[in-house]
Amino acid sequence: MIEAPTSMDRSLLQQSVAPLARQAEVMPAQDVVRLACERFGRNVALSSSFGAEDMVLIDMLMRADANGRIVTLDTGRLPQETYNVMDAAREKYGVTIEVLFPQAEAVQSMVAEHGLNLFYHSVEFRKMCCGVRKMEPLKRALAGLDAWITGLRRDQSVTRTAVHKVEWDEGNQLIKLNPLVDWTHEDVWKYIREHNVPYNALHDRGYPSIGCGPCTRAVQPGEHERAGRWWWEHPETKECGLHVSQSTDATVQGPSS
Repeated sequence: MIEAPTSMDRSLLQQSVAPLARQAEVMPAQDVVRLACERFGRNVALSSSFGAEDMVLIDMLMRADANGRIVTLDTGRLPQETYNVMDAAREKYGVTIEVLFPQAEAVQSMVAEHGLNLFYHSVEFRKMCCGVRKMEPLKRALAGLDAWITGLRRDQSVTRTAVHKVEWDEGNQLIKLNPLVDWTHEDVWKYIREHNVPYNALHDRGYPSIGCGPCTRAVQPGEHERAGRWWWEHPETKECGLHVSQSTDATVQGPSS
């Protein structure tokens, strides 16, 4: 087991981003995951929604550290297939998955005032739902960590083209690592096939990107891979808030590419 370092002071942690970003930017994804484990130990966690990219990262994390931490958010509206692949990961890797749920009182209040399907009515209501079901549990999941790992790729959407392998997450006050940032959709599936990684059965039914059941549909031939997420919105609003950068300091974000 990789020993956990003492959690770093936030200012010192932020100062470490630029050199870490320069080191990681030229590394393959597997080495970035290993670097995260060696640098942060139990103070780094993979935040997983159990999509294809996250399953690749789970496999990489388990190869780097069999005791690596995996956290996930159960919004209460996930498809059954997501729970199935979550259990498949537990069985294959023998890993404990830390599952966080939204606050019941906040969900009840939101639904009582705005209805179960409020997200269809406006971007503001959809973001409210994401805030209650995703953002608040994520804050709890990241509390006390120095870094988190995500499955973001630059070519996933227009909102992710400027993502780097290592960034400072201003909103959560910790380092964010995106090892697959320069991977393509084809790279992800090549890894899954070559390493026999379990994956969500919805991927075989035309769902390249999977979120909550009511907010995800299959894509049509020729559509972008995230076209099925919040399909009633414009592309530039299609983020739940988990991966919206709040940093304005480009030098902190890491090297440009």
